Amino acid sequence: MRDKINALLAEVEQFPVGNKEQLEAFRIRFLGTKSILKDLFSGLKDVAPEDKKAVGGLINDLKNRAQEKFDAFNQQGETTESEVSGMDFTRPGEGKKIGSIHPISLLTNKFTEIFKRLGFVVADGPEIEDDWHNFTALNTPEEHPARDMQDTFFIQQNPNILLRTQTSSGQVHYMENKKPPIRVISPGRVYRNEAISARAHCFFHQIEGLYVDEKVSFADLKQTLDFFAKEMYGEKTKIRLRPSFFPFTEPSAEMDVSCSICNGDGCNICKHSGWVEIGGCGMVDPNVLSNCGIDPEKYSGFAFGFGIERMTMMKYQVKDLRLFSENDVRFLEQFKSEI
Repeated sequence: MRDKINALLAEVEQFPVGNKEQLEAFRIRFLGTKSILKDLFSGLKDVAPEDKKAVGGLINDLKNRAQEKFDAFNQQGETTESEVSGMDFTRPGEGKKIGSIHPISLLTNKFTEIFKRLGFVVADGPEIEDDWHNFTALNTPEEHPARDMQDTFFIQQNPNILLRTQTSSGQVHYMENKKPPIRVISPGRVYRNEAISARAHCFFHQIEGLYVDEKVSFADLKQTLDFFAKEMYGEKTKIRLRPSFFPFTEPSAEMDVSCSICNGDGCNICKHSGWVEIGGCGMVDPNVLSNCGIDPEKYSGFAFGFGIERMTMMKYQVKDLRLFSENDVRFLEQFKSEI
């Protein structure tokens, strides 16, 4: 009997109590109504009379030690629960840092929203393009000098495959598969081998628009662009169209808007002219329509294309284009309020 009690005492000391489930198992084994201690007290009747007092004392010591251990761990659990229950659950939690939409995406979304109100839909195209869709279909044959206007990144293994230099290629895909009337805008990233500076980069973003239907005129183009400029930059914004050349439009024009950074007084963004060029436009060349399977005798259209970085610089008064691709969190966090 003594050996059994000593063994149980050692078990009490070594019994693991790390959670509520283990504490309850300890109580059941040593202190419950059917615990092993009950069996020990019941076995006292079989102990020799002269040993009953000593053995009974050992059993009481075992019981007391088990009770002390149970009370200690039970009190520890109650303290923890008390601390939790004393918390003020109405207090606000710790704030989590949230990201912000990139300013390029902000302006692309704004641009898209404006033209959706005019009935335009969004059409995307691949960034890795073939020569036909990027140049030839847009009235720029292989030996055309206009190709020199864009320093292109060609895929070395296949000179017919390149990184698109303009999102107009997406419009070619669309015209090949749709019939007029066509109202479509094509946003996306484009690539040109240019020196990186505050005003230029080797990759940037464009958004181009196309409208093809019967009796579309240059007046429709001008009215559309004027509406866009005022919606994007404010009612006081003015536009001007300057004669230019693009192989896929005729006549062609460069579009300028009054500089919102200096309000026309002159700054480095507008080259101290009060005007900022944001893109080109013009009437779709009949050859482009023919290349895409559209009858130029029946249909006409206009097209325009804008550099999103340039427009974003004006919209948010950013003076260095390189900031858009440097991933500086301090710069990007300024646009949280625009979400």
